[in-house]
Amino acid sequence: MNKGTHFNGQPMYGQLINLLSKDEILKFSRNRNGERYVKHFDAYQHIAVMLYAVIKRFDSLREITDSMFPEARKLAHIGIKTMPRRSTLSDTNARRPESVFEDTYRSLYARYKDELSSDSRKRQVPSWLNRLQIIDSTTISLFSDLIFKGVGRHPRSGKKKGGIKVHTNIHANEGVPSDIKFTSAATNDSFMLKPTNYNDGDIIALDRAYIDYSKFEELTGRGVVYVTKMKKNLVYEELSDMMYMAPCGLMEYRVQVVEFKKRTKDGEDIKHKARIVTYVDIKKKTPKIISLLTNDMDMDVENIIAIYRKRWEIELLFKQLKQNFPLRYFYGESANAIKIQIWVTLIANLLLMVIQKRIKRSWSFSGLATMIRIMLMYYVNCYTFLEEPERDWAKMVQEAKETPPEPSLFD
Repeated sequence: MNKGTHFNGQPMYGQLINLLSKDEILKFSRNRNGERYVKHFDAYQHIAVMLYAVIKRFDSLREITDSMFPEARKLAHIGIKTMPRRSTLSDTNARRPESVFEDTYRSLYARYKDELSSDSRKRQVPSWLNRLQIIDSTTISLFSDLIFKGVGRHPRSGKKKGGIKVHTNIHANEGVPSDIKFTSAATNDSFMLKPTNYNDGDIIALDRAYIDYSKFEELTGRGVVYVTKMKKNLVYEELSDMMYMAPCGLMEYRVQVVEFKKRTKDGEDIKHKARIVTYVDIKKKTPKIISLLTNDMDMDVENIIAIYRKRWEIELLFKQLKQNFPLRYFYGESANAIKIQIWVTLIANLLLMVIQKRIKRSWSFSGLATMIRIMLMYYVNCYTFLEEPERDWAKMVQEAKETPPEPSLFD
């Protein structure tokens, strides 16, 4: 029997979860009291089932449990020995601490971050890219505000939905979150900016929601460069102003050195010196004037603009998560269950990114996620198949050409 050139003795899903450490997950769970009163459905099986669900993009507990029974033999071979009922999975999502999944994600990130980082020797990248970190947040809407408080109201109905805000920090050359915090949607973003988390030489790209003079002054003292977008209502004293013109006679960019002054609630006076870089963004359909704020007084204006444009990498990450994984419907109504599903989504995203880095063939993330979702329970080698998915088809065509035609009854 021809098993194909990609045949493997383990389903593709088994090869994917081999990137996890069962002993480590169980250790995290025991440390967090996640194994208390557990007889069969341990933390490793829990995370394996949840990974299976988010990769397959199931929207409900019924879809998860019903789809697992036909695959019971295959799943048993890769360590899922208990086929959980809906009630079991629901209770476990509500009871097992979400910190178990957080610990698992952080451990995976520490293990694979070097593999995920871009290799500057293979392609030309700016010298600042490896030092750049990006901060932003995304809001995941919920149907109720009983768990996480929403922000704003629907303009027509006046009803208010709940929402969980995912605050994220990524290294620009890695493309996966290095730090994550969950809050309600009504929480202001600025708390995520902690100067003590950064070292001399780091560069931070952030949105204008993070503007805080005292933190900016502390970042400057630590040798950390920030680049953010200006708010319109900022009050400052102008120290110098220089405008650079293009050969056509129009403004290319404008550079102002300014000083901000503010008195805190404690009566402390804060002074912060910064540079405002204004330019015309012609990449948009309608050219728009944009002003950036930075504490770096020497870097080329082109690099300042390029750093802020790189901030959109984190927006692409949020889009990638929401388009390829189920974050519209949740498998539980408790805060713990919602956080577990988001952590598992982040774990699935990280594992697929590792596979994407390991293969030489160029795949878009959406294409790779779709192919893995389709082939998840097939006995094919994950890496050879993704390198040459058409190899079996080419082999069959060649065999058909070489096989002599069968004699006809009329011969």
